[in-house]
Amino acid sequence: MMNIQPHAFSLLVVDDEAQNRLLLTEIFQQEHKIILAKNGEQALARAAAHLPDLILLDVLMPGMDGLAVIRELKRDDRTRHIPVIFITALDSPHDEEQGLLLGAMDYIGKPLHPAVVKARVNNQLQIVHQRRLLEQLAMLDGLTGIPNRRHFDETYAREWSRCQRSQLPLTLMLADVDHFKHYNDHFGHAAGDRVLQEVARQLSRAVLRPSDLVARYGGEEFVVLLPETGAQDANIIIERIISGLREKNIPHPHSSVADYLSLSLGAICFIPQGPQPDENFFEQADAALYTAKATGRNRAVWAASSC
Repeated sequence: MMNIQPHAFSLLVVDDEAQNRLLLTEIFQQEHKIILAKNGEQALARAAAHLPDLILLDVLMPGMDGLAVIRELKRDDRTRHIPVIFITALDSPHDEEQGLLLGAMDYIGKPLHPAVVKARVNNQLQIVHQRRLLEQLAMLDGLTGIPNRRHFDETYAREWSRCQRSQLPLTLMLADVDHFKHYNDHFGHAAGDRVLQEVARQLSRAVLRPSDLVARYGGEEFVVLLPETGAQDANIIIERIISGLREKNIPHPHSSVADYLSLSLGAICFIPQGPQPDENFFEQADAALYTAKATGRNRAVWAASSC
């Protein structure tokens, strides 16, 4: 049985009959957020505005009926993946087949029986819940539990567009564990895995805002993305990262840099220009990281074009 938290899901209820809208609201309002629409046009507008988790859609409505609504929902990239349950008094196999072929997930017959309605809706919400979990897992690194490279790429593109529109700075950092191979060779891969987990925790503790992102980019390399953050504020975070690892004092006797585990960082701050992320900025941050390694490690180096 799925444990649904209060208002964990949002349901769009579309029915031209006020009595049906009231009944469906009474069934679900204690558990979920309810959005109401009384015709097809309202349904499309509210689906696009709210992106509900599930749509309960009456088939027979004046004007734009449920079949026309689901066709439009499936044409719109924003709403095409929202599951739809048809509510209808039609009970012929042909009518049911037509709705299923258009993309409906299930049918609920009229008159409405609350227990049946709740069971069918919960079945679909269970699928939504499972899909959500899978999507979250697909965006996380299996070892460290922080966002992975795919998550970073998507967030980077989104924050690039947002900062480009508002002409605000975006700071990008690449971090690499100093002499990680020596650590692995001396302590073993299991210890190396634990170190990467600890580095992920330290990086995550160093950033403060929900919009900041720490991700594992690959191997012992991490990436930090700080939207709306200039170099001056980013330096505070860099110092927090470096000092945090120093205070953690994870022994690394085979490092030529320090007797504890340390990081090298390359950073760049810029105001995005153009609609798509420019790979040149990532390359500059990577070059700055290379410079940090070449000039002694356990430090941060800023790219020359940083704001």
